[in-house]
Formats: sequence, structure tokens, C-alpha cells
Amino acid sequence: MKTGISKLYNPLFITILRVAIGWHFLFEGISKIVQGNWTASAFLLNTSGMLSGFYHWIAGSPALLRTTDIFNMYGLVIIGLALFIGLFTRFAALAGALLLTLYYFAYPPFGNPMMSTSDGHLFMVDKLFIEAAALLFLFFYREQGFSIDTFIELYRNRKKSTVTEPIASSEGSSSRREALKNLATLPVLGAMGWGAVNNFNTYGVDVMSGATIQVKQAALSELKGVLPKGKIGKHEISRIIAGGNLIGGWAHSRDLIYVSTLFKAYNTEKKVYETLMLAEQAGINTINIGFPSNPLLAKYKKMTGSKIKVISQIAPKLDNNALANVGPHTDKKLYFEFIDQAIDAGVDILQVQGNWCDWLVRDNKIEVIDEMIAYIRKQGYTAGLAAHSVESLIACADQGIIPDYYMKTMHHDQYWSAHPREFRFPFEVDGKEYLDHNRFHNNMFCLFPERTVEFVSKATVPVMGFKVLAAGSIEPQDGFKWAYDNGADFICVGMFDFQIVNNVNIAMDCLKTTNRTRPWYG
Repeated sequence: MKTGISKLYNPLFITILRVAIGWHFLFEGISKIVQGNWTASAFLLNTSGMLSGFYHWIAGSPALLRTTDIFNMYGLVIIGLALFIGLFTRFAALAGALLLTLYYFAYPPFGNPMMSTSDGHLFMVDKLFIEAAALLFLFFYREQGFSIDTFIELYRNRKKSTVTEPIASSEGSSSRREALKNLATLPVLGAMGWGAVNNFNTYGVDVMSGATIQVKQAALSELKGVLPKGKIGKHEISRIIAGGNLIGGWAHSRDLIYVSTLFKAYNTEKKVYETLMLAEQAGINTINIGFPSNPLLAKYKKMTGSKIKVISQIAPKLDNNALANVGPHTDKKLYFEFIDQAIDAGVDILQVQGNWCDWLVRDNKIEVIDEMIAYIRKQGYTAGLAAHSVESLIACADQGIIPDYYMKTMHHDQYWSAHPREFRFPFEVDGKEYLDHNRFHNNMFCLFPERTVEFVSKATVPVMGFKVLAAGSIEPQDGFKWAYDNGADFICVGMFDFQIVNNVNIAMDCLKTTNRTRPWYG
């Protein structure tokens, strides 16, 4: 009795396992082909495992990449179809296992868990591992289930038997039933294929398939050259650096209240790591971040061995609403606490945060800025000073407070949401947001561009321009050129991963054609 059950259920279970894996391969392959412009470029470029050099080498060669794309798309289809109908099953199982092994070691779930697959921070065993193990089982296990391979074997055995002795009618009927069983996956394939086509016609390509999730972006192979660098203090800095707002979720999105949440949802920790690795490969060697992002960058550098330079924005540990009470009696440790914490996090450069510089100057607490810059230098670090209002930097310079570099919002006001010049007032950035369309509403960050340009032209230390695109209001070609032409030695730009290569190319083009009159500092 047990033998009879095993004769029925063993091939049935093997068939279900083989068909399920085969459909997965087949559907992924067809999804890639149907998409039309699918490429493995982003997948290969973001790899971080022990074989990442090999994957990056493939992605860096257009010919190898195209060959890899073709083998991926059509290899998945051929392996999937062979497994589904059970033709050359053992060869298909072995080929599938080898292909999954390549996928597995691209993002291995060990070593650096943040670079593992999107299924979670698994260790060693993920769905690729399990599916590859199942395929190896199919390769070594003699039972092939109901398959065309079995049908062919039955046909051959029948031909042999007809040579030696006639087949009884009952045995002939049994053979026909066996043949039908082994061809049963063909109508199942037809039914599942019809369902998939119908689903595609209704909803389009299955956007949940890993094969089809794609954002248009330039590949590293499209870089136009090597991004130039300059110096701030002892640090060699790329002329365009990454901004931290998109990572931290500070969107400056006017009255679109969902955008900051959307930024955070997109920039998962894994996506941040992928973005930073891509930026480094594109030549961006520095990032300027808000203080809360220090632990994330420290973790990234520790886990990946990255040498990216981190500029941390720091502020005094004071209540902005109670600055009036700050005076000689205030414990100066409050000025330095976040500086010490940033140093402990392993940052490279420290910079007084722009809104805090504005607030301290506005409320006549400029001595706090002086104390903070002196303390940063005492610790042996490069000290930067940022501001949104140019009046803040002018006031500091008048008091003899000259940092190692300035960071200033630098953009023109020729864009739609800029409010009229006559309704702009110093220090209103990061202040009250008005419902009156003629007043500030998180829509402008360089309030008086001509005064900023005048200050920058006289600065004798490097200047880093930020908000050069007015938080997405100005096209990169326009914003980058304006900032470089008007004296910025470096620009800081918040970028999603799919924007990095294009932005680096635009920056290099602008640097080659800039019409600046100010000498380069740094």
C-alpha cells in the first residue's frame, strides 16, 4: 500500500516543485523581455559582496553588459520553460542553480546585512539559497515527476518492448494513461500563460516583479570623465558633494506635506547605502549631513570600509525659543556637546549649521559662533560656517570671525515660486511660513542673490554653495552653472541614486565652461 502511494505522490510532489520554480524563472524572464529596455546595470553596480569587483567589471563594459542582459532574459525563459514542461530537466535544474548562485553572491546575506536582499536582514539562508537548493535536489534526485523527459523515456521503452514481444491491450492503455500524465504540464502552462497575458493586458507588466522595478538613470559607463577636486583645509573635496537632506527627509517642499515622508520611505537604510556607493564610484567623495544622520554614516563607513568624507552640521545645545536668556552665565559645555558627539561619530569636518548661524546673529549672540569655531579648531578639525542669510556671514566677518570655509545658499530668483523681492526680509528662512503668496513659505533660500554674489566675490576662503537648485525649482544645468559662475568653489546637492551620474556629468560640463571672475579657492 505504501509503495503504491509513493508511486503516485512522489512524482506528483516533484512535478509541483519543478513547475513552481520553472514558472518563477519563466515569468521573470518574460517580464524582462516585455519591458523592452531592461538592463542588469543597476543590479550589478550596487553589488557589495566578495565578488563585487567582478560584477562591477561586467557593468562597466557595454559589450559584456549587453551579453549579460541577453543571457539573463533568455536564459531565465529557457530554463523556466524546460523546468515547467520537464524537458532536459536535470540540465535545466543545474543551470538554474548556477544562475541563482550568481544572484546570491551579488548580494550575499552575510557580512554586511544592509546590502542583502529586500527580504530582510537574513543570515546565510534566503529565498535564492532555498530555490537553488531545491534545484540541486531536482538535479540529483532520480525521480523527474510527470515530464516530457519521462514521456520520451516511456516511448523509448515501448519501442524496445515491441521488438521483443507484443504489448497486451491492458498494458497499452496503461502506457497511454502514463503518457497523458507526463504531458499534463502542457495544458497547465497554457492556462497559466493565458492568465498572465490577461493580467498584463489589464494591468500592464507586473510592477512587483524584481525584473521590472526600474527608474531611468545613467550608468557609470556614461560618465564623461573624472570629477575635479579642490581642497578645504587638509581635505581634498570633489567639486560637487552630496547633500544630506534627501537622506534625512528634509524636503523643503513648500505646501506638499507628504514629500518628506515619501523621501524617507524611498531612502531606506539599504537604499542610502546603495546611493552613497554609487556616488563614490561616480567621483563624489564627500557628503554634508545634518547632525541626526551621523550614526547612519558612521555605520555605513564601518560596514563598507568607505572612505567618504563626512561634513557634519552642528549646533549649540540650546533652545532656539530661549536664546534671549543665553549670556555669560550659560554653561559653555552646551555649545560644544554636539561637536564632541560628531567627533566621536568619526566625522571629518564640522560646520556650524546654517539656520543656527542665522538665529545667533539675529539675536545678537554672535559670540556663541566664535566660541564654537574656536573649539572645533582646538580639536584639530576644519571649521565651516553656513548661513541662509548673507547678513549673518557679513556680521561674522565684521567681527573677525572667519571660518576655514563658508557654506552659503546660492541660487538666483528667476523661478516661479520665488516671492517678490520687496517682500523678502533677512533671517526669514527657517522662520514663519506665511499663507500669503507674496511672503516666505519654505520657497526661497537665497533671498538676495546679488548681495550673496558680492560677499562671495570678496571671500578669501573656499565657498560651498548649497540649495543651488532652490530645493528642486531650478534645473541642474542652470543652477550649477549659476553657482560656479558666481564664485562657488564647491556645490552641495541633494541627490537620489538615479540622479547621481547625470548630475556629475552636468557639474563637469559647467566646470569646463564657467565664466567666473573670482579665483578658485581650495
